[in-house]
Amino acid sequence: MSSQLTPEILSTLERQAIEVPSWAYGNSGTRFKVFTTPGTPRDPFEKIADAAQVHRHTGLAPAVALHIPWDRVDDFGALRDFAVEQGVELGTVNSNTFQDDDYKFGALTHEDERIRRKAIDHHLECIDVMHLTGSRDLKIWLAEGSNYPGQSDMRARQDRLHESLEAIYARLSDDQRLVLEYKFFEPAFYHTDVPDWGTSYAQVAALGDRAMVCLDTGHHAPGTNIEFIVMQLLRLGKLGSFDFNSRFYADDDLMVGAADPFQLFRILVEVIRGGGLGHPDVTFMLDQCHNVEAKIPGQIRSVLNVQEMTARALLLDGDALAAARAENDVLTANEVFMDAFYTDVRPALAEWREARGLSADPMGEYAQSGYQQRIEADRIGGTQAGWGA
Repeated sequence: MSSQLTPEILSTLERQAIEVPSWAYGNSGTRFKVFTTPGTPRDPFEKIADAAQVHRHTGLAPAVALHIPWDRVDDFGALRDFAVEQGVELGTVNSNTFQDDDYKFGALTHEDERIRRKAIDHHLECIDVMHLTGSRDLKIWLAEGSNYPGQSDMRARQDRLHESLEAIYARLSDDQRLVLEYKFFEPAFYHTDVPDWGTSYAQVAALGDRAMVCLDTGHHAPGTNIEFIVMQLLRLGKLGSFDFNSRFYADDDLMVGAADPFQLFRILVEVIRGGGLGHPDVTFMLDQCHNVEAKIPGQIRSVLNVQEMTARALLLDGDALAAARAENDVLTANEVFMDAFYTDVRPALAEWREARGLSADPMGEYAQSGYQQRIEADRIGGTQAGWGA
């Protein structure tokens, strides 16, 4: 199969946008230690400046997701204006109910009404931030569950979760959405309150049309057919966003496509099949923590990986695949699928970038830009922003 990308494919790729997370540029680490690195942003403004570099070199990352309270500032209007000056906008607002002692045994699911109210109020604060930044989506991930059989009433926790989400959902404006993420384990090990797409779907379906599911590609048990979940959520009209990353064992938050490029390809095939590519209601976002690799190049590499696998998925010969399926020709159907996956689209994408005034080699261009050297020299002193900051 030729690696030539047709005008139709290039037009589709032109509309691709991948939101990057502010926390990817701060200090991060393993479950045991947070590492410091030269040039780490000291505040949310410097995070935005770093994120803008990814868009500047790739043309693929026009929005930056925020995390509250990590990205709390005195003037969110000023932060929004600064983002616009840098050539990007502020995107999804992520809440945080996993770093407060009150939430040891739950937040939105806690038995204590006072603690539930505190967690709800935090999300209402996030909605206030959304009004100031122009953000559409409030993304919620809950580190809630139990470690031992008998420890908690699982059904009661689901009821309390619904009541809490209902209170948050009621505060959203008509053009805002609630997006509920799931994760099958950690930090709770016996049961997690939102462990899978089905639980997330059940909760958001009970809320209304502006409540959606977020699919984090690292939040599944080994061997899970993630593309099946993508298909089902698109079919049900409830896939609100992706958190793209890679995992080998658990929630490793590695660069997307690093562990299994073929899985990323299969996911994007279903995204295209379900009409999710370029759809305004499906947000592509990265969710990664760069522990050993440089932050900005790590994000550049990730968005390029998504673009490359999207291009390969768009090369899939739909007519040949449909004909093979109609004949139950298993081997030909698989061959058509694999032909698209094995196509090297990198030279064609390099030409396309140059035609848009971008570098054919964004990674190389960034390395030669001097930006990394400048921030390492300039950002000395003060408190470095990082995971938990």
